[in-house]
Amino acid sequence: MAATPSVLLVSDTSVLVDLERGNLIEAAFQCRLTMVVPDILYERELLEFNGPYLKSLGLGVVLLSPSEVQLAQQITTERAGLSVPDAFALSCATRPGHTLLTGDRQLRSEAAMRKVNVVGLLWILDQMAAAGVSRQQLHEGLTRICSHSRCRLPPTEVKHRLAAWGA
Repeated sequence: MAATPSVLLVSDTSVLVDLERGNLIEAAFQCRLTMVVPDILYERELLEFNGPYLKSLGLGVVLLSPSEVQLAQQITTERAGLSVPDAFALSCATRPGHTLLTGDRQLRSEAAMRKVNVVGLLWILDQMAAAGVSRQQLHEGLTRICSHSRCRLPPTEVKHRLAAWGA
């Protein structure tokens, strides 16, 4: 499912790391994309990484309600492969008007099973292109992201975008 730019994006760590790898993090926040992370994800995975910088760019940190915490705990019990921060992000994304932003295959699968809107890094890059980020910057950023050994983006989709942004 695709989200609209006015939607609140609940990000996992992987997308933020990829945007940073591609030197695209500032451009993403300048495109009026509203991204938040649950507080537990921020504290466990971003605070020591570059959390304060991300917050200065506009990343929001949100608290989950008791029922959302309970859902996150249920998810971690049912899906042992998902981390606690990922389960909290998924639980947060069940809120109306929220969409999960992730590059994690298992998390995407769980979100789809729970009928939670989910988008990934390539969707963000498409939104950035639509907002006027230069094709050169997007091409260079996606190339850097794909050169990393942990890149798991679909090759066909990557080739399509690199061709479109490379001219």
